[in-house]
Amino acid sequence: MKAKRQYKYAGAEQALEELKREGYEVDYNLESQEIIQNPDVFEIVYIYRYEGMTNPADESTVYGIHDIQTGRKGVFVAGNLSFNEEDAAKVLLQLEIEGRQEELE
Repeated sequence: MKAKRQYKYAGAEQALEELKREGYEVDYNLESQEIIQNPDVFEIVYIYRYEGMTNPADESTVYGIHDIQTGRKGVFVAGNLSFNEEDAAKVLLQLEIEGRQEELE
């Protein structure tokens, strides 16, 4: 049985600090092609969401992700996902949706 993802609510900076302490060291924003080309090898372990206090559209999501083939753990930071044009963010959003469906089954 796959472990449930952990959803947390914190600012992006705090999320990155916590994940670094947990060993999430790869910056997948710099290596986003890996996510785009091989989405099936990535597992989302942590999801941190943050909304701006004055504007809910001012949000960010920090993903703590694990490459199940290599064992590498890293982070990906996405801005407002509903407007995000970056392909890697779209892939991670799809993985998040699929993961939620699996948790419900």
